[in-house]
Amino acid sequence: MIAVLRMLNRGRSRAERVRARLVAAGTAVATFLVCTAVSLADYDDEGGSLTGLALALLALPVAGLVHQANRLASATREHRLAALRLAGATPDDVRRLGAMEGGSLALSGSLLGAAGYMITHLDGPLPQVPVVVALVTLGGLVSGARAGRHVVATPLGVVRRARVREPLVRDLLLVVAGLGLLVMGGTEQGRSLLPIRWAAALVITAGTVLLLFGVTLAATWLIRAYARRAGRGTRSAETLVAARLVEADPRAWARALSVVSLTVFFGAGAGAQQAVVGYSSAHALVDLALLVALATSAAALVVHQAEELIDLRRSFAALAAAGVPERALGGVLVRQAVLAALPVCVVAAVAGVLVVIVPQLGLGDYRAQWLVWAIVRGGLMVGAGVLAAVLVAVAARPLLRGALSLERRP
Repeated sequence: MIAVLRMLNRGRSRAERVRARLVAAGTAVATFLVCTAVSLADYDDEGGSLTGLALALLALPVAGLVHQANRLASATREHRLAALRLAGATPDDVRRLGAMEGGSLALSGSLLGAAGYMITHLDGPLPQVPVVVALVTLGGLVSGARAGRHVVATPLGVVRRARVREPLVRDLLLVVAGLGLLVMGGTEQGRSLLPIRWAAALVITAGTVLLLFGVTLAATWLIRAYARRAGRGTRSAETLVAARLVEADPRAWARALSVVSLTVFFGAGAGAQQAVVGYSSAHALVDLALLVALATSAAALVVHQAEELIDLRRSFAALAAAGVPERALGGVLVRQAVLAALPVCVVAAVAGVLVVIVPQLGLGDYRAQWLVWAIVRGGLMVGAGVLAAVLVAVAARPLLRGALSLERRP
């Protein structure tokens, strides 16, 4: 299997080589940030914990961008692997090769990131490095396997199969488990239960990952329900088409918006905490990390938009051939972004505020002005998340134009 993978890698195009370097660089950055966040757990003060949380926030959108890059390249990779189907390979064999490719890129990138951490942190703790490298490599294996699970290589070509996923109680359990780990690693009472000081950062990282997956899965049916309701109550043709497209594939939008929603969640929670304890330099670093995370999340949305246009270019070309102007199709992209991002960002902001405010209510230490500032900050985060999605949709109009021109070619 390894020999086959090496043979296929020698036949990669320039775009695939660039994509492979992007994945390796992304995993290197994520590894460096997580290792640094773990080292900051040695500080008992709140500033050290918040700084570690900020670095963990920066790692998440990078990981999301890497996974989106894997998904965008899955169809191209399957074209190379389709030849193996003629030689008798099964679809599972093809997906296994994809997992090995993703894992090898993650391993090389994580080793590079770990080396960078050890060079720049000679006096810092090192026991967490192999753990982080193993987790990042495992994430690469899972990403490589899952990125192509809906892309099936056959001897006659490559097809995509859609799967409408119904809501499960497991989705909410992941959210609860993630929040519980975040509370354990981020509070003094929770950290007292951990045997090792730097384990708090790993607990925070694990909680963040669980929360990311939980929010992504739970957001699938939230987006579907909101799009269905919006489609029923509108008289606009553009909104109706956008609602039907979002309702047909809510999982893709939930996946693309997962890091955006998590950024909104932490931003709203950080704002509520600032209202309680006051603004500090550590909070300023968290806010900076939120802005960078939002920008990186927007890049992941661009990748998702490109993937969607690849899948829907024939449908859009048919609408254009029927007389629908290109400007109206661009309006469909914008309305899709709003329909998908608005409910997710609102729920994320409310959850972020409640995580901070509810414990204060339980302690009886509550002031009305705290809630006012938390609501204002949460509203700003919702607006920032939706605006990022809308700007990406506007920026994707040249991609739409290119997809339409490609379909018009004889």
